[in-house]
Amino acid sequence: MSENSLVSIIMPAYNAAPYIEEAIQSAINQSHRNFELLIINDGSTDNTKDIIQLFKDPRVKYFSQQNKGVSYARNVGLKVMKGDFFCFLDADDVLPQRSLESRLSVFRSDENIKFVDGKVLIKNKYLTKIIKSWEPKFQGPPLEELLMLSGKNFLGNTWMIRWHKDQLYWFKEGLSHSEDLLFYINLAKRGGLYAYTNEIVLIYRQGHQSAMTDLKGLEKGYRSVYQEVCNMPEISKTLRTKYLKKAKSIMFKSYFSAFQVKLGLKTLISKW
Repeated sequence: MSENSLVSIIMPAYNAAPYIEEAIQSAINQSHRNFELLIINDGSTDNTKDIIQLFKDPRVKYFSQQNKGVSYARNVGLKVMKGDFFCFLDADDVLPQRSLESRLSVFRSDENIKFVDGKVLIKNKYLTKIIKSWEPKFQGPPLEELLMLSGKNFLGNTWMIRWHKDQLYWFKEGLSHSEDLLFYINLAKRGGLYAYTNEIVLIYRQGHQSAMTDLKGLEKGYRSVYQEVCNMPEISKTLRTKYLKKAKSIMFKSYFSAFQVKLGLKTLISKW
């Protein structure tokens, strides 16, 4: 692979005016200069469009659609991207300066590597305080770890992916949670290795979504992933069962922590 490989950064944006300037600037500041930033305005009603259009860098490319959700917006980016590699950036997050370069360097070490991740800092809304951090703890074929929900190789949309012409890249639309997990499972079942850099690849801005809305959406996401997995012949019954048990356990503990014990018990005994 060339040291000057083109990287596509796909950024959905919905009412992102308070933060999107910082997100775009973090992409422009990358030490790896050969990239395209594909921004898909998902029907914003604030001045997100105006802020995006302040940037005259030809690598920043603007698309607009009616509000259809983050997965639909990402799919627009996936359809038009031209990169040899691609990754995602939410409009309220930030890429450290070496985010692209550090991941590309891992790809150069082994042509069998298909996915590269890295460390993540989770900060408050002002990016002034580190709340916690996450780092991968696994290298190799990622499918089983994803289905085990081990957390060793999955935090969110932090993977950089090597593009292959025979691979379909598509997010299931309509999900508010776990759409990225399902996306990675669909890619991982086709083979390839997962690896990571020890450098920070993303600064994640923690939001303030309602706890109960978040939990109900999370359960719906886990259920949808399970239904999809059951239709994948590449995944054994054993792995499907392990996924189901772990997802139910996560939801029970989450509901219990939110003092919603009945909902937790209902999740445990229900058929997914």
